[in-house]
Amino acid sequence: MTHSGRVAIVTGAARGLGRAIAQRLARDGAAVSAWDLNEEGVRETARLITAAGGQAIALTCNSAKADEIARGIAETHTKLGSVGILVNNAALSPFMKFQDITEQVLDDLFAVNFKGPFLCCQAVLPDMLEAGWGRIVNISSSSAQTGSARQTHYAATKAAVIGFTKSLAMELAETGITVNNVPPGFVNTEGLQESPVDVEGFAPRTPMKRAGRPENIAAAVAFLASDDADYITGHTLSVNGGRYLN
Repeated sequence: MTHSGRVAIVTGAARGLGRAIAQRLARDGAAVSAWDLNEEGVRETARLITAAGGQAIALTCNSAKADEIARGIAETHTKLGSVGILVNNAALSPFMKFQDITEQVLDDLFAVNFKGPFLCCQAVLPDMLEAGWGRIVNISSSSAQTGSARQTHYAATKAAVIGFTKSLAMELAETGITVNNVPPGFVNTEGLQESPVDVEGFAPRTPMKRAGRPENIAAAVAFLASDDADYITGHTLSVNGGRYLN
């Protein structure tokens, strides 16, 4: 696969899945605009890409706020060009008992996990419509497919992402723009290690008996963002080692 000549925005690119996705798209030839609130982390992602011979810029911005998204798009245009690929990866994945979830916690989570991807899609559409080509890949979650105790709010936001993906895909199907989503399941990232999940204990209970790697998710994203996937839209490409079977 090649993404040569394409410009890709990857949100939540400071570490974990976002960094792996940014690196994979850059390795395949895309110029990457890496976005995150973590300035040090996102700069390191861009440094790793450029050190490997790729092209990347690091932008410190909140991808859940319209004004900061507009600033990020403008800077991406100036430094890299029109956007052809958008990967909505930025998210929060907290664990909390249902009765402890406040209205503010719920609002904040929906802002990052759902409103952000919604607004980012709106912001990149003019570039893609003008080009008659575009790839939007939303990172959802296997928690939306299976349910997840103490993550009712998180699973709900990611279920919204899946429904949004399908609906936007139908609306844009005739334009040359595809919209798909990848729900990771039990992937060994910094976020998983920081969570209350017993990684060593849970792995043997999965079909493959092991956690996935960020590179597994990145490979799925790279495929969906390619020309090879031009007849795939509205699809949920589960990457979970058999944890959930479509």
